[in-house]
Amino acid sequence: MDAVGIFARESSYLGCYVQIGVASQKVINLSFPATPESDATTEHDILDRIFGYLEGVKDDFRDVDVGLTVPTDQRAVLEQTRKIPYGEQVTVEQLTRMTPELDPEQDEDRESVRTALAENPIPLVIPDHRVRDGPSGAPPDVEQKLRQIEGL
Repeated sequence: MDAVGIFARESSYLGCYVQIGVASQKVINLSFPATPESDATTEHDILDRIFGYLEGVKDDFRDVDVGLTVPTDQRAVLEQTRKIPYGEQVTVEQLTRMTPELDPEQDEDRESVRTALAENPIPLVIPDHRVRDGPSGAPPDVEQKLRQIEGL
């Protein structure tokens, strides 16, 4: 992944574009806009993998380097979210339990998990759609389609 910039490609399956931002060889954001940024180009190996995934190729994207610019507590949650295997799902309570220094019995800690998921800057690569009862950084209709792909 040598290219730096914004890359986007239209997905007929999702009904929107898939757009990634790449800097320092790391994916720093992934979004699903109706219209891509005007300077976006279409060719990137990560987009190729995402479109393979959308066509049914099993890919957990764990090897994709990401650059997270989120608070430390959110980073811990999102790092644990990346560990949820393809085709499996957990609850917010289970994800809270998986995250070091968080207590699933504490409302504040469960809310921290929900906030991290809702503000996830790289949905799909950080698969918040695998958290059954949590929010997603992806729009609801995209989240549902991602869940369908994995049979969730």
